[in-house]
Amino acid sequence: MGEAQEFQPAAGRLAGVHVVSLAGTLPGPVAARRLTAEGAQVVRVEGPGGDILRLVAPALVDDLVHDQQVVRLDLKDPVDRASLDELLDGADLLLTSSRPAALARLGLTPEGVAQRWPRLGWVAIVGATGDRADEAGHDLTYQAEAGLLGSGTELPRVLLADLSCAERVVTEAVLALRQAELHGVGGHFEVGLVEAARALGEPLRHGLTAPGGILGGGNPVYAVYPARTGRVAVAALEHHFQVRLLEQLGVEGTHEALAAVFLERDAQEWEDWAVTHDLPVVAVR
Repeated sequence: MGEAQEFQPAAGRLAGVHVVSLAGTLPGPVAARRLTAEGAQVVRVEGPGGDILRLVAPALVDDLVHDQQVVRLDLKDPVDRASLDELLDGADLLLTSSRPAALARLGLTPEGVAQRWPRLGWVAIVGATGDRADEAGHDLTYQAEAGLLGSGTELPRVLLADLSCAERVVTEAVLALRQAELHGVGGHFEVGLVEAARALGEPLRHGLTAPGGILGGGNPVYAVYPARTGRVAVAALEHHFQVRLLEQLGVEGTHEALAAVFLERDAQEWEDWAVTHDLPVVAVR
């Protein structure tokens, strides 16, 4: 037998897949960018005024739609609505992020789409799946419901529900393609932002990242400390990292001892030091 060849994935693993995306704002475009990066051809359909995200973050939108065809259609206009049908005639996947009731007014229902385009996989981004799919909300409310907000009034710095939902959309899209390949039927799949946020909160609900938990401040070698300038993030969880960290610093493993020693250098100096000692310590950007 000859030598086993290392598997090299072909460029564009989704080459030949055609996607029509009506999904605006963030989760849908992030998911569509992932599909584009894998070789899918994505047509992004925007309303006559474009995506509202362009008003506040035009550079982000430009990055998200790179290598995609962008068309503007007024789907309330019969001619433009017919243009959407023509796009769907050649599509393998449909992404949406409008509420089901709004899509139904445009004639886009799971039953109607399945009848006309049986092989089309439709991934619908909703606030919450099932009976709550028409409820209003945004990332902030989904994080609040999932228990991901802190105790104060500071807003999240990361749109966790939106971005984790985007990953789920990509997964559902690939599964829909696989189902069409195996059974000749695409299907309609809802991805809920609340469910995506709730999944991220599982470690918190089990106490792992709760205040005082092993990853919530209760472990001195997994913490953020002020440096002479800046701050350092220390994540020496494994025993060998913890032993090496304390040996190299020459201190006991208490919050107080570590806080005192990290004040002796600038944060970037500590990061450079950590690299030479193979330790998980970085300067906080």
